[in-house]
Amino acid sequence: MTIRLYDTSARQIRDFTPLTPGCVSIYLCGATVQAAPHIGHIRSGLNFDIMRRWFEYRGFDVTFIRNVTDIDDKIITKSVEQGRPWWSIGYDNERAFNSGYDALGCLPPTYEPRATGHVTEMVEMMRGLIERGHAYEADGNVYFDVRSFPGYLALSNQDLDDLRQPSGEGETGKRDPRDFAMWKAARPGEPSWETPWGRGRPGWHLECSAMAHKYLGEAFDIHGGGLDLIFPHHENEIAQAKAFGDEFARYWVHNAWVTMSGEKMSKSLGNSVLVSEMVKHWRPVVLRYYLGTPHYRSMIEYSEEALREAESAYARIEGFVQRVLEKAGAEVAPAAEVPPSFAAAMDDDLGVPQALAIIHNTVRQGNSALAADDKESAIARLAEVRAMLGVLGLDPLDERWAGAEGDRGAELHGAVDTLVRLVLEQREAARSRKDWATADAIRDQLTQSGLVIEDSPAGPRWTLGPR
Repeated sequence: MTIRLYDTSARQIRDFTPLTPGCVSIYLCGATVQAAPHIGHIRSGLNFDIMRRWFEYRGFDVTFIRNVTDIDDKIITKSVEQGRPWWSIGYDNERAFNSGYDALGCLPPTYEPRATGHVTEMVEMMRGLIERGHAYEADGNVYFDVRSFPGYLALSNQDLDDLRQPSGEGETGKRDPRDFAMWKAARPGEPSWETPWGRGRPGWHLECSAMAHKYLGEAFDIHGGGLDLIFPHHENEIAQAKAFGDEFARYWVHNAWVTMSGEKMSKSLGNSVLVSEMVKHWRPVVLRYYLGTPHYRSMIEYSEEALREAESAYARIEGFVQRVLEKAGAEVAPAAEVPPSFAAAMDDDLGVPQALAIIHNTVRQGNSALAADDKESAIARLAEVRAMLGVLGLDPLDERWAGAEGDRGAELHGAVDTLVRLVLEQREAARSRKDWATADAIRDQLTQSGLVIEDSPAGPRWTLGPR
């Protein structure tokens, strides 16, 4: 068994060899909490949740770090605009992100450090970089000297002479415009911390280098994030960490975006779809299916039509599961192992689309077994389907999804079931007296109400249809 991953730094798929046998260390750039998350933000967390689950299925002990950037230019700007403390904005949005991750079934990280809790580690890293000649102080700012680090821009494959480094307000005193800020001098009314170079606040890039060092040490296995972070964020992280003396990440894995009309989903473009709103209209498990089943390196073009297709596809799986359970008359546990073809797809750079095709093919085999009244084969296929869906966090019988509506939801389902069965009894009565027109009219009315009626040997059954 060899897991293979696309390594951005190598620009190819590589065999994964962990630093420590049997263990995997992952650092994922998490939320910058200036606003509530849209589904593009949550996609990244979901993609790496699937990666983590697959490593764990393969027997690895996973340490998963997902940071929170709770101090940033954008957060300070929002604070001024809204007349609220910066920490209040950050905390509210951090909770919104965690609610989004949880709603879509992401496992909690091993540790979730906040930037503001690690200023001491940042100061230590800056001190070391200044002593080594890789950084300098100017006007209370601390900058990284990019020309002092020969490997700079290797990840993004850019030419230093053509570089245009993003700069923020107040970044004065640079020796070279391409140098980037690790620490920003305090300005009136802004949050700040005391350092040997005066009061100020951290730069974005320094935060992750310092936190990765603290929680994962001088070297770790995988650093993840969205494609948009390759430059400047990840490039600058590498420069800081390696110039400090760390080996840093051995594999770089980046997920693609969720787009709308071909553009990256972004609050600044006004085209974001907030998770808090999406879960009001779509079941969270459907959103997980929609965002998690395309390949992590493929763009997802958002549309309601695509969401409806995801809803229908997942409903077909749920329908199969329910039919087998009715046939079995008892619980069917997941298989101990996933089918070899599914494992091969997941081992090959987390090939979820290929793995999903195997799931749907197994569902079709199970449905054929049901049609042939082959109970044992149908149960075996369900056990395989549950094992595969479990790896993807999509098992409809998992407590998270089976009880997703809560106690009141269960009560509502029971009430609806009672009412629908009364109507179905009227339909059966019409059929028994060969009043086909009335029977068909009842079925049509139920269908128009959003229900799918299926006649089975055990009698008619109903499910919610796609919207």
